[in-house]
Amino acid sequence: MGILPRSSYYTRDNRQTAALIRARQPYLVKNIFTGIALTTFVISVYAFTIKAVAQDDFSDVQIPDAPEQPPHTPHTGTARAPEQISVRGTK
Repeated sequence: MGILPRSSYYTRDNRQTAALIRARQPYLVKNIFTGIALTTFVISVYAFTIKAVAQDDFSDVQIPDAPEQPPHTPHTGTARAPEQISVRGTK
């Protein structure tokens, strides 16, 4: 029993075959127009957003004063001394 050859649109060195080029040819123009439309949409949304944000005026917003920080105190944890830790099962 022989091994069936693997059918592919690519050669062994990953180049397109003539069959793949012919199969993609009808969609080439549609794909180019779709790519141009999507790129135009993305750039226009980005430009609109930058323009809208640049128009904001924050001069009437009052900036609150920084809150007072308490003086730094050393760590005063509630850790128990080793003799105060109870072990399960012992009293």
